[in-house]
Amino acid sequence: MLENSFAQVYSKFKLHFYQEIFSKFQDREASLTAVETFCMEVILALKEPTVNEFASFVRISSPNAAYKVNSLIQKGYVEKLQSPNDRREYHLRPTKKYMDYYNISSAYLQSVMERVRRRFTQEEAEQLDRMLRIVDQELMPEVERK
Repeated sequence: MLENSFAQVYSKFKLHFYQEIFSKFQDREASLTAVETFCMEVILALKEPTVNEFASFVRISSPNAAYKVNSLIQKGYVEKLQSPNDRREYHLRPTKKYMDYYNISSAYLQSVMERVRRRFTQEEAEQLDRMLRIVDQELMPEVERK
């Protein structure tokens, strides 16, 4: 029962995102491929990784990662920032162009969270928050971020 409920919520977030993406691009071709979209989601979640950190996380070679990153840079979705600590190292940061694209899903998340706050007591919402933080911080060690 718990598995089904969580899967239903997760699926609805994904489906809403896909609805919005397709509606925005019905008259023109999307500029991000599916793989590039996944790459961008990883870069965003890793919070400014280096190319090597990105490659290591997604388990691809550094040259393959560099190729994907360069494509995203050319399309204007990623920028490279030189590390202040090691001038030879560059970190990947999503651009405003990508964040505008990404905000399609984050705006919906905010809307759903407002509905949660209206539907549940403050104590229930805080309990949900505590439970989700535990799932994030303790129960998903396979997906460690820096």
